[in-house]
Amino acid sequence: MKRIIQLAVITGSMYMLSACHQKEIVSISKPTVEAGAAITSDTLKGSVKGTMVSGKTYYFKSDVTVNNGDTLLMQSGVKLIALGDGSSAAKSPQLTIYGTFISLGTQEAPNWITVPDAQRVQANAFAGIWGGIVCAPAPAPDPNAPNPYKGGDLILKWTHVEFAGGPSGIGNPPYAQGDPRYLILFANLNKNFIMEDCWIYGSKDDAIRTTGGNISIMRNTFESCGQAGGEFFNMKSGTVGDLAYNVLIGAATNSLKAANTSTTTIQCNVNMYNNTMINGGWRQTKTGRGGSIDYEQGARGLCYNNLMVNCRFGLRVTTDADIPNIAYNNNYDYGNSAGIVAQFIATDGVASFKDKDIHGTAKQNNPMFYGFDVDKFDYSTQTGAVSYTAQPLYLLTVGTSNFRLLPGSPAIGKGKTDFSPLKAVTATGTLGANVMAPGKDIGAYQSDGTGNQH
Repeated sequence: MKRIIQLAVITGSMYMLSACHQKEIVSISKPTVEAGAAITSDTLKGSVKGTMVSGKTYYFKSDVTVNNGDTLLMQSGVKLIALGDGSSAAKSPQLTIYGTFISLGTQEAPNWITVPDAQRVQANAFAGIWGGIVCAPAPAPDPNAPNPYKGGDLILKWTHVEFAGGPSGIGNPPYAQGDPRYLILFANLNKNFIMEDCWIYGSKDDAIRTTGGNISIMRNTFESCGQAGGEFFNMKSGTVGDLAYNVLIGAATNSLKAANTSTTTIQCNVNMYNNTMINGGWRQTKTGRGGSIDYEQGARGLCYNNLMVNCRFGLRVTTDADIPNIAYNNNYDYGNSAGIVAQFIATDGVASFKDKDIHGTAKQNNPMFYGFDVDKFDYSTQTGAVSYTAQPLYLLTVGTSNFRLLPGSPAIGKGKTDFSPLKAVTATGTLGANVMAPGKDIGAYQSDGTGNQH
């Protein structure tokens, strides 16, 4: 019996959530959202489904699985604490999601998927204390038959995801044994990955990787991910959608990367617009490797209205990208050193400045943030990677900064607005995406108060 998703909203309208389609009834109303029975134990282990109840704290110290067709839902104000130390796969538990996982935090009551407070310190930014979240189709019941399981949706709203990336073990597919895991891996080709107003912090390698899926990534804040390599958001073939109004601080390599590489025939097609990227690319030990936005290996998309501040490399479009189907302009580069200025357009790519881009010499065109000194870290003496122990990580200090634009900023009014988001996700209603149109100001914050709300 197919599972029906009943959305009882104020208007009485009814919507269908495409990924939730078996057995359970999910009743959605304001302010309460439920998926199956409430989880009464404070410890998750083995196979789980149901609702983590608002205001409760839950723990897990071994791998947790949501089976194909099941749903695990976090109401607002829930904390899910991983008990691990990152020393081995056995002590780095992960959430394996073969079904659907939903976290519905709110601005007033955000959710947390994190570690105990004593471990939430700057020194653990790259410790990989737990394994991360893996969203993938379940293994086929018959290894010789086509896989009938296609996985489910991942929906995260107003949720902190932190301190993951522990080493993988034999029982942690699809990683190779011993490899660091990502905070989030999403591999459900025709399903939805919606992430809105979330905080992503601290990982050993990529923070998020998608190998397929319809995505909408809006108004999030990323900080300090990748110890000596890795992206904040690494998209492979099969990934289609929009990334906009995100703030991305201190990526090891690229903040955003699109590459049409993996096993699916669906082209990687992503629009990246109105994002703010700060101090990206400086921990990557390999030369010529990223810092802000990278399109390569057959990927396509639109790239407008992005603000890049002291990133080691600016926009990079490689010769093997789908160049005829990549469009970009109205991007803003600021650098406090001649070396950064020389790479505003990555010299190992084929991109070029466009007529509405904003760029200049070292320390020219300060974007004028309300509460952040763009020259706090001087890159003028840097010719290569900066050790993660030397570079400021801004761990847990983003709340003391303010990346909104002061009146008179050169970024105000310089955005391109005459293009449309892809709006690839199919989930609607309460669980659907709030996809914002491109903004008139460059960067993640708009002078009218819209955009990123952190």
